[in-house]
Amino acid sequence: MTEYKQEQEMEIEALESILADEFKEIHSSESGLNTSNRCFQITVIPQDDDLEESSIPPVQLGLIFSHTENYPDEVPLLEVRSIKGIHVGDLTILKEKLEQEASESLGMAMMYTLVSSAKDWLSEHYGQDDAADLAEEEAAKEDEVIVPHGEPVTLETFLAWRERYEAELALEKAKLMPESALTTTKEKKLTGRQWFESGRARGTVVAADQESEEEDDDDIDFEDEDFEDDEEDMLEHYLAEKSDSSAPASRA
Repeated sequence: MTEYKQEQEMEIEALESILADEFKEIHSSESGLNTSNRCFQITVIPQDDDLEESSIPPVQLGLIFSHTENYPDEVPLLEVRSIKGIHVGDLTILKEKLEQEASESLGMAMMYTLVSSAKDWLSEHYGQDDAADLAEEEAAKEDEVIVPHGEPVTLETFLAWRERYEAELALEKAKLMPESALTTTKEKKLTGRQWFESGRARGTVVAADQESEEEDDDDIDFEDEDFEDDEEDMLEHYLAEKSDSSAPASRA
């Protein structure tokens, strides 16, 4: 084992002891680093003395690293990712900051120093106040999505709405149609029987009879001499027919 390799193993043992569950080894394919060497991820949260140990931190950072062949005389391969609540733009800024500090710490084990620097940076940018504001924004977004507006739709409310809608639609159509069209449509829909029973026919017939009677009344003059003569002729004709019909009976 080379001197570099031995120093790297000693740093890994120290990080496991200090960070405990916050430190874990991951597969190189999960690291996002261009290497086949061993890769590790350290979970970093803001430094907050008021935050209880049982509380869930508002933001979490994943600091991923892998030792190069000549580490610590070379900077380690670094990657940062948001586990919870960190903006992409902030990740870029933080990675550049850590790489700069790594280049200034060449010649000595530096990963714990980088972890401490990342923790301080998170505390500065995602402290308790900022985290509270972020939580409020997230809650507001959830409220906008989750809280329903209006009353829930049931079968009864839908049927009532449809009946009201169809009635309003029919009324609007009736307003747009001319009165003559509505009258024609209604009359076309009546059968002959319906028209007769509706009273229109009786009204027409009665009116016609009244007109006929009035005309007859106008034509008949009861004081006219011709009318009197016709009455006498009718009486004589009746008596003559009765006399003829009774004559054969008397002979028998």
